[in-house]
Amino acid sequence: MDSKLRRLAILGSMAVILLVSILVLYSNDSDRSGSRGGNDTARGTDQGNEEIKEQIPERPAGQIGDDLSAFLEDETFFDPEINPVLEAAMDQTNRLSLMVTSVEKDLRIQIVDNEGVPVTGESFYVSLQDMGEYKDLDKDGIIYIGDLDAGEYYVELLPIAGYHVPSNGTRVQVKDKVEFVPIEDISLLIKTEAEIDAEAEDTAVAGALADADKTEIKNFQSTSGNSHLGIDVSKWNKEIDWDKVKNAGIEYAIIRAGYRGSVTGSLVVDPYFEANIKGASASGIPVGIYFFTQAVNEVEAVEEASAVLELVKKYDISYPIFIDTEGAGGNGRADALDPETRTQVCEAFCRTIENAGYRSGVYASRNWYNNNLYTNRLENYCIWLAEYRSAPLYQGYYQMWQYTSKGAVDGIEGNVDMSISYF
Repeated sequence: MDSKLRRLAILGSMAVILLVSILVLYSNDSDRSGSRGGNDTARGTDQGNEEIKEQIPERPAGQIGDDLSAFLEDETFFDPEINPVLEAAMDQTNRLSLMVTSVEKDLRIQIVDNEGVPVTGESFYVSLQDMGEYKDLDKDGIIYIGDLDAGEYYVELLPIAGYHVPSNGTRVQVKDKVEFVPIEDISLLIKTEAEIDAEAEDTAVAGALADADKTEIKNFQSTSGNSHLGIDVSKWNKEIDWDKVKNAGIEYAIIRAGYRGSVTGSLVVDPYFEANIKGASASGIPVGIYFFTQAVNEVEAVEEASAVLELVKKYDISYPIFIDTEGAGGNGRADALDPETRTQVCEAFCRTIENAGYRSGVYASRNWYNNNLYTNRLENYCIWLAEYRSAPLYQGYYQMWQYTSKGAVDGIEGNVDMSISYF
């Protein structure tokens, strides 16, 4: 809503309140008049009251007291240039505030409007105690400051034309170590594909394809006991008839919640996430979640986990929430990570998920586990192995096995990934 419409809405609301007040006042006066005319005793009392009223001096013009309509005589009441209360009410759209978060020796400062939405398109400046000024270079309403010493800081939004900035700054605590807890204001960082270049950002490459052989099983696997047959889906599977999927014998679905962009690092929700999780749940299919990572450190892994937790908070999640760690075509921002850093990313994601009360896990291909991760440090979490052959060659523990990317399930157009779980 733009400022003009907001002003009209405020004036309209005040007009309604004024009308109600006048009607109430009129109704009360009518009731009192009816009472006075009801009996001789009341009339006698009124005559005595009139004599007393004549001795009371008239109230000066503009006095309010118990006179609810006195403000009508004030010609300046609806003039925002003179009435500071009305001016403040009409200027709420231009009032800014700061939302500040620290994960580890850093600050993310978000400049938001009165509805808590980052204000974009402006070159905001903030002043950080003893550190100088910082500018919102890309005009997205967010200023990130890294490499800070732990401790308390004073952050102040500097004046900018056309806006009301807080008169006082904000005191914040920069954390010394990442705490693996969800970031409360992460929703402000989650974008839709309409806001990014999805073709450039969503570039995950399935590493298991290069390792597949001719023994890959493409049909439904038989299950028994503790094994269950499931699928994983994303926007690439388009619209799904979940009732048909259920009737086909699928026992669970792992749904992509989103991904981190391979170029900019934006947190992006999968455009089919909501439809898939609602459809699967409505059809009685238990669901889990996966998120394609391009985090380059523990802080970004906590951001990714926080984004997932924000997206799934309204739904029942029966299966684990997985971090999907794969390549992004060789030019992804996380493609060159060493095994130590990549393992730390997976640990940070999983710890954050589990600290929020969910079960967590790691998805990767056999070669990725062997060459890019220290898998022995991840075995406390659910290992979801992608290996497309009749029997996996992977030597480590795993609780889920994605055995094909070329499955066919009624209700889904084209190929679909299929897995067996052994919980």
